[in-house]
Amino acid sequence: MTSQGVQELTDRTIGAVHERGDAGLAGSFPIQNTLFSVDPDVVVEPAAEGDVVAAVRFAAAQDLPIRVVATGHGIHADLTGGLLVSTGGLGGVSVDPATRIARVGAGTRWADVIAAGAPHGLLPIAGASGHVGTVGLVAGGGLGPLSASHGAASDYARAFRVVLADGSVVDVDASTHPDLFWALRGGKGPFGVVVSMDVELVPLARLYGGVLFFDAPHIEAALTAWVDWLEHKPADMSTSVANMALPPLPFVPEPLRGRTVLAVRVGYPGSEEDGAAALAPLRAAAPLHLDLVGEMPASAVGSIHNDPEDPGPAWIRGGGLTAFGQDAASRLLELVGPGTDTPFVVTEIRAFGAAWAGDVAGGSAVGGRSAPFSVAHIGPDPTRHDAMAERADAVAASLAGWRAPETNINFVSGAFTAEKAALAWAPEVRERLAGVRREHDPDARFGFPL
Repeated sequence: MTSQGVQELTDRTIGAVHERGDAGLAGSFPIQNTLFSVDPDVVVEPAAEGDVVAAVRFAAAQDLPIRVVATGHGIHADLTGGLLVSTGGLGGVSVDPATRIARVGAGTRWADVIAAGAPHGLLPIAGASGHVGTVGLVAGGGLGPLSASHGAASDYARAFRVVLADGSVVDVDASTHPDLFWALRGGKGPFGVVVSMDVELVPLARLYGGVLFFDAPHIEAALTAWVDWLEHKPADMSTSVANMALPPLPFVPEPLRGRTVLAVRVGYPGSEEDGAAALAPLRAAAPLHLDLVGEMPASAVGSIHNDPEDPGPAWIRGGGLTAFGQDAASRLLELVGPGTDTPFVVTEIRAFGAAWAGDVAGGSAVGGRSAPFSVAHIGPDPTRHDAMAERADAVAASLAGWRAPETNINFVSGAFTAEKAALAWAPEVRERLAGVRREHDPDARFGFPL
């Protein structure tokens, strides 16, 4: 890479270009998980599609790998060298209420799409947090608090505009470049730089959802009841359960500060009356510490999980499960429940639900649909990483009999390798993804193993 080449790139772009050593480079891209360092050779902050084209062509001329970041949530390992396209400047949302289509720029967060749809009684099917970027979530599938009723976020993607590895720009949908369209919905993205995306919104103005919290003495009874309740709940009521060992720190809400609790989360696109009737067995299972479930505007869907938005360190590991019954629940509590000195702030079991399990017409590359449950651990304390790894290994060994052959790619943590790719998709899906990549990125410019 030459300084002259970087200067020529700068002259061809509207947005900012930063070379390693520039004072502005460190602030030119976001990192949500501060455990990781990002040290690229060059960063481009595109202000228009043409800037992305120039950046991709520059990378090809300089033989640099290309990585893309929007909101910083997709960085799960240290990144060194190459060209980083930071798409935060490619934001914006426009909603057509008649077609229920929202066109979103590559740097857009889901919260902006939720806000744009709300005046029309429309809601995007997104992940648990509105703070996450739109394109990155869809690229992996996208599991959220309405997965049982509405499936994956990528199921609602209707079109993409993509800058390919050779610098050409293509519009992609089910009838134009259908193989690439299939791959972009769940294949995670080693195919080009998405500059905008069309997503279909659903008519949903209100829903029934929130969290039931059970204090430590009642966690076992509540978890036992939740496992039994899964067989009888409405098929379109989404749910997850999390053992939370919360620190006595000011950022934790006072009623939960310093406590170990079980959080039962639900999201239901039905009436308050029907939702309350369905949830009655859980409310009666054990004394409640907090009851935060009720009818809410659909635009408040992010409050169900209430994920933190500020950057910080997060050790994460997860995997899919073929089942989660009483035996598995007992084993889990023995390792992370009250009195175990769990190193994790959160250990969560998600029940994906019926709509997640079924693929869309025409198919998609979403992996992990065959796993009805997942287990995930999160811990922020860097001094306990060894303890976290040891305990996560112990949980994995204890639940080995229910380990699923696939785990959705958005749940695969750490540096992504070919071995991890083999866990994220069925062999035939992975083979097809590799073929799409060979067609559109034959030099593997986008640095993502398949």
